Amino acid sequence: MIDSLPETYIPLLPEVKAFLSQPVMPYIGGRYVAPRSEQVFETYDPSSGRRLAQVGRAQKDDADVAVKAARAAFDQGDWWLKMSPADRSKCIWRLAELIEKHGAVLAQLDSLDNGKPLETTRTVDVPLSADHLYYYAGWPPRIEGSTIPVSQHTMFNYTLREPVGVVGLISPWNYPLLMATWKFAPALAAGNCVIVKPAEQTPLSALYLARLTEEAGFPPGVFNVLPGYGEEAGAALVEHHGVDKIGFTGSVEVARKIVQGSTGNLKRVSLELGGKSPNIVFADADLERAVVGSTWAIFGNNGQSCTAGSRLYIERSVFDQVIAGMKEETRKIRVGPGMAQQQPDLGPVVSDEQLGRVMGYVHEALEQGAQAVTGGARMGGLLQDGYFIEPTIFTNVTDDLRVSREEIFGPVVCAMPFDDVEEIIGRANDTEFGLAAGLWTTDVRKAHSLAKALRAGTIWINTWGDTEAASPFGGYKQSGYGREMGKEAIDLYTEVKSVWLKTN
Repeated sequence: MIDSLPETYIPLLPEVKAFLSQPVMPYIGGRYVAPRSEQVFETYDPSSGRRLAQVGRAQKDDADVAVKAARAAFDQGDWWLKMSPADRSKCIWRLAELIEKHGAVLAQLDSLDNGKPLETTRTVDVPLSADHLYYYAGWPPRIEGSTIPVSQHTMFNYTLREPVGVVGLISPWNYPLLMATWKFAPALAAGNCVIVKPAEQTPLSALYLARLTEEAGFPPGVFNVLPGYGEEAGAALVEHHGVDKIGFTGSVEVARKIVQGSTGNLKRVSLELGGKSPNIVFADADLERAVVGSTWAIFGNNGQSCTAGSRLYIERSVFDQVIAGMKEETRKIRVGPGMAQQQPDLGPVVSDEQLGRVMGYVHEALEQGAQAVTGGARMGGLLQDGYFIEPTIFTNVTDDLRVSREEIFGPVVCAMPFDDVEEIIGRANDTEFGLAAGLWTTDVRKAHSLAKALRAGTIWINTWGDTEAASPFGGYKQSGYGREMGKEAIDLYTEVKSVWLKTN
């Protein structure tokens, strides 16, 4: 650890102190290794702006070493060729148990690195990460092909479902441990070897997790972590001919570069990208539930969620009532450092860069006549050194403003009235994104009708944000392609082979 943290923080666990006491290196081939350049980069505590840790800065040469280690583990190692599916299951299950055992450490690392409240990382991010591994630990013996009754009677035809090979997994900073697990859990279950490239803002939990894979019994080279900048380590994985697939979560702009960079060996790509999710409140809804749910649909995780309900459409007859309720609910939200002894509901945004991005949208909206019912400013006082933004509700906005159309990835929602069902379907679907949508109504027919009409990969009805390892997740349009979680994620990380046998 480079700088001392405020006395108002929860004391760091000895394991966390030890982990941060010296530069944290990339994990390649079953051990931590210094990058070839011997360069490091620094991560910062978003709550205080203090330097948090030094991390080995992996670049192109290091990516090549990692790919070779993963390639050897896949092509000649035990994980795919020799280890039985049942034994792979046991390794994945043990890793889930170790995440639970070391959950307090992982929770502190994610809270320090990302800024979100420790209570959130402890009760949400860490347990859900373990749950994903428990779920996918059951898959290796169940990945199977099929027999096909082909028309040629002298032929026996069957299929095999086999792993893609070496996969590069580029994970985001908003859920550092959880989003990485979303990707590597099904990839490992399918028999692949993985190279995780965590976001440079939040690499610590993935690097700590790497040491747990040894204890879980993973052979060297099966699980690798390559910290570094996207344009260096990430781009090197994307362009490397030894990588068979890239899984990416992040922005549309970076996704376009990934698609272009992947063309060298035509590697497979799956993308989970942004959103500008419509959240629709009908007059016949349980308004008390809708008010609370809509507040946290946008302010949960400080709005730093791809599925944040950032476009709020409220039926005109109850618009003022819902806005008044959300204003009151928002005033209850406690904002503060994620590691504070007095735990907040929300922490800061992840970085100074993100702070500037979000506040740029806020200032532009205010200049264009938007009214801030709540928020609309950076937080000062005791929080002035961190990257804190007031939870903001805008009214007097229209669908064509940038603040209403572009993903902000911060605690900012645009609330707009509507008059009828047909109108709101068109307005909700009028976006380049299609990751999620939600609605609040007691009319079951209306609920099912809109669930079909809304063009998004996940539809929530009278709730928001629910996910589970068994249920697929992904988007339409520029929210990406491919599905994470569920059986569909197994499909992402496997190839289908057709075998023909002549019987006479």
